[in-house]
Amino acid sequence: MFSISSEGAKLIVADIDEDGAKKTVSLINESGGEAMAIWSDISSEKNVKLLIEQSVEFLGGIDVLVNDAAAFIFGNIEEVTKSHWDKVFGVNVIGTSNMIKFSLPYLKKSQDSNIVNIASVSGFIAQPSFIPYNASKGALLQLTRCLALDLAQYNIRVNAVSPGAIYTPATEKHIEFEGADRDEFLKNAAEISFLKRLGKPEEVAKAALFLASDDASFITGTQLIVDGGASV
Repeated sequence: MFSISSEGAKLIVADIDEDGAKKTVSLINESGGEAMAIWSDISSEKNVKLLIEQSVEFLGGIDVLVNDAAAFIFGNIEEVTKSHWDKVFGVNVIGTSNMIKFSLPYLKKSQDSNIVNIASVSGFIAQPSFIPYNASKGALLQLTRCLALDLAQYNIRVNAVSPGAIYTPATEKHIEFEGADRDEFLKNAAEISFLKRLGKPEEVAKAALFLASDDASFITGTQLIVDGGASV
């Protein structure tokens, strides 16, 4: 987010965690950027429509859409329920789809607009007890490819960033779910990477910034994997 704002972009930070969004916006504005926080639950079509309306009022239009919202449910096939599937797909796939759908009229008006979906290496590898999440990220990657084809006629590029093991609050939730020793878990996660460390959120943001920039003007329908080589 800070990488994008440092390039002069005017931003909307939308999150179901309103306090977190406001803190992020405060940091952006204090560093000389211009941003506004909006609470939104993108699993609700009504909320998405309102979010887009508020965003356009503040921004004046939409040039770049970065879809970063995600829901996590841990569990194997015997443990997960229909409500688990509905929650994960409701945010990761349907919510993202609605964000794109209702942003599209404004993206069409912009020159060289583009969409960046934050997917995951979980979308193309197998992991234990991650079934709904992995399936949703696989669907998101396919959504990215299909939209790149469909929206090319409007000169709208669509790409994805697929992070691997990145240290975020979700990492702590995973450790808690596994009941694992924290230090050992983080060490093992780092060992999977060729670079023997976990990634940083800002490294994912820089990948998204590249795909959203003119430097990637002939790149569409693909994913940029940010995992330190772990999935090779």
